[in-house]
Amino acid sequence: MRSTATLVLASSGVPRMPAASVVSPSVPGPPGPGEVRFATFNTALTRPAAEALLAELAGPGGAQLRNVAEIVQRVRPDVLLVNEFDHDPDGIGPRLFQDRYLSVGHRGARGIEYPYVYTAPVNTGVASGVDLDGDGRAVTEPGSAAYAGDAFGFGLFPGQYGMVLFSRYPILTDRVRTFRTFRWADLPGALLPVRPGTGAPFHSEEALEVLRLSSKSHWDVPVDVGGRRPVHVLASHPTPPAFDGPERRNVLRNHDEIRFWVDYLSPDAGHLYDDGGRRGGLAPEAPFVVAGDLNADPAAGDGHSKAITRLLEHPRVRDVEPASRGGLGAAALDAGAAPPEGHLRADYVLPSAELPVGRAGVFWPAADDPLFRLTGDHPFPSSDHRLVWVDVGRP
Repeated sequence: MRSTATLVLASSGVPRMPAASVVSPSVPGPPGPGEVRFATFNTALTRPAAEALLAELAGPGGAQLRNVAEIVQRVRPDVLLVNEFDHDPDGIGPRLFQDRYLSVGHRGARGIEYPYVYTAPVNTGVASGVDLDGDGRAVTEPGSAAYAGDAFGFGLFPGQYGMVLFSRYPILTDRVRTFRTFRWADLPGALLPVRPGTGAPFHSEEALEVLRLSSKSHWDVPVDVGGRRPVHVLASHPTPPAFDGPERRNVLRNHDEIRFWVDYLSPDAGHLYDDGGRRGGLAPEAPFVVAGDLNADPAAGDGHSKAITRLLEHPRVRDVEPASRGGLGAAALDAGAAPPEGHLRADYVLPSAELPVGRAGVFWPAADDPLFRLTGDHPFPSSDHRLVWVDVGRP
């Protein structure tokens, strides 16, 4: 079954304006000549009930929405993947966020326009009809944690924790590939969970027959950035490697969700099939950027590090390791922890190796930065994640 998708055309024809003047080392200058700024941002714009985010976006809104929009306006990415933005089938949410928040300047920052927006259904909160969390029952009524545990991806309602791609450049929607329905069991060598002690499969045969690999989805979205070839944005948001039991089913699923991209970038990818039934991975000559909250640190945390390490070391991938003053300072303060709690690497922008890269960074102002108000102090004024950006040369 092919996933339906929504292409939202925001207001267009507005020339790109430079960011408002602010004395902050966290605000990058514009990309260099021939460069395009790619970014990913887990905005934490998810709410506990269906349409709650829509109501907030349509109403007076709140500080979090304004702060998230201001961060985007300060960094001014050309192509931006947003994780944790509740999906609605009609694409109303992204349009409201564009018109009411991104287009409107906040605290001296200039508004920013994204004429092209891509969004599509995700697996979170979609009932599977079977027992996936191993509690002996299959819950199909939305709204409870028990329902979320049996959904294809953990979510209280369909579309929670969705994804959106905003772009200043045309999105080639007729060439998008989505892999939302690819079955976990169809990944060769899949790390399917087993019950400790017995080694028996954690999931029943009935569950394995329907269980999808993607907790949200995997997207291949080509963007025409004005070069000779489009850049494929490989977008995903694997499940956190936590909130499970001794079988570590979320740890293993996170590993395999990341491994999907390793396979997709490799020559032998005939086992992969998209939602339209087409098989195979990305063409060897196609430029790309892997983007998203991958929920995995190669050196620390509770996840299985092998897949993220393989992705970072893949011969087709370039890791420029973006950094920030705020992140370095926070890690130094937590140097006594092992690992530094709350400062794991989770969000990635990974260009293909043949693409030239310029500057890169993480929007994480230090405590002496005037923009510290956007990210500092608990509970997080914008998100518990940071926007990561990389300037990439046009292919």
